[in-house]
Amino acid sequence: MAFVRSVKVAPNSASLEEARSRVFDFFRSACRAIPTIMDMYNLQDVVSPSELRSSIASQIRHNSHITNPKVIDMLLFKGMEELGNIVEHAKQRHHIIGQYVVGRGGLVQDLGTKDQGSSNFLKNFYGGNYF
Repeated sequence: MAFVRSVKVAPNSASLEEARSRVFDFFRSACRAIPTIMDMYNLQDVVSPSELRSSIASQIRHNSHITNPKVIDMLLFKGMEELGNIVEHAKQRHHIIGQYVVGRGGLVQDLGTKDQGSSNFLKNFYGGNYF
């Protein structure tokens, strides 16, 4: 089992600056866990550590507009729980790839090259089966 330095989240941050520093501590601990996660889930063939780090940073930046320290603490708790689940191997490889490598938008499908010369039936079939 991997060692992840725990970031303690108090029920309430005293200020926005304190909550912000806790977010930075969480990001550092998540980045320190990336090599272990890469080995544990065998992600070397799918993603690089820097791409995984960028994915984590983008999810943190997604909530950068929040200024309520209590909401930040709640999001930080959820992030620590997610990191703990990943490090404790409570998720499978396809969960990690789907959420952090592919992203919420899904795979980008190139329909132009596949549909050349296809019948209307196949075009409709392919179009209906993409998420």
